[in-house]
Amino acid sequence: MRPDDWHLTEDLDDFLARTRDFLHSRPVLHTLPLTVTETLRTRGAHAYGAEAPVFGRLERAGEVHAAFFRTPPRRLNLTPLAPEHADTLAARLAGLGHLLPGVGADHETATAFAEAWQRHTGATPTLVERKRLYRLGTLTPPEPLPAGRGRIAGEQDREQLELWHREFAAAVGEAPSVDAGSWADTRIAHGRVTLWETPDGTPVSMAGVTPMVAGQIRVTPVYTPAHRRGRGYAGAATAEVSRAALAAGATEVVLFTDVANPTSNGLYRRIGYLPVAGFAVYDFGTMPGSPTAPAQR
Repeated sequence: MRPDDWHLTEDLDDFLARTRDFLHSRPVLHTLPLTVTETLRTRGAHAYGAEAPVFGRLERAGEVHAAFFRTPPRRLNLTPLAPEHADTLAARLAGLGHLLPGVGADHETATAFAEAWQRHTGATPTLVERKRLYRLGTLTPPEPLPAGRGRIAGEQDREQLELWHREFAAAVGEAPSVDAGSWADTRIAHGRVTLWETPDGTPVSMAGVTPMVAGQIRVTPVYTPAHRRGRGYAGAATAEVSRAALAAGATEVVLFTDVANPTSNGLYRRIGYLPVAGFAVYDFGTMPGSPTAPAQR
């Protein structure tokens, strides 16, 4: 395939119309484009920032083979690609003058694109994170459960959710994707955060979920404050939110972990999550002769 087989657009409706069948064909591996585009569809083009998102598809003879999205100033996100297709995309984006801060995808795709981007632009890729995608097999709640219960977060929990949203972003080393207040409001309105609380009613952990798209729901974020860890609260909250996702009709429940965190990986396996694929995140630094703050148009 050629670089011009990649078709770019800022029109979300057009992108979804042309890629719907492709994205829905592999809802587990395509969880990120499915859920991010659903957020953009329901909350507007600027749900993740001031700049317009950019979408793309690899299409030839009417068949879509791959897709990408980017919500500036964040990294490019790709569906699985063969190395030669990663190269044609890098050539296409570089030829159009796009400046990318990095890429995230399954490990093979991210690595192939990072190497191609270096060839076409001179940027130096740095592997900054390795993730693992899991899907739920048979849910097995932890035994014994910690004392307390799970419940859906409500308006009375707004301040707590805002605080934990900021703490979670700091813990994983990322800037919050949206304002903490907006994040809390949206999830409270749609019942998308489950809290685990102790018998005296103190919230000690949270597990959130994305909207259901193509039958899949992704668990994110899972967070327990540092001083509450090691007591089984995260496992209990995750099991509860996973049960609720299945009850809501999800055919696939998925989540990502940091490969470098053996505690969380072990936890999710114990409650029934099965590894699917490794993912990688690369930063590109600054291309020679380019501004220090990458932007995409």
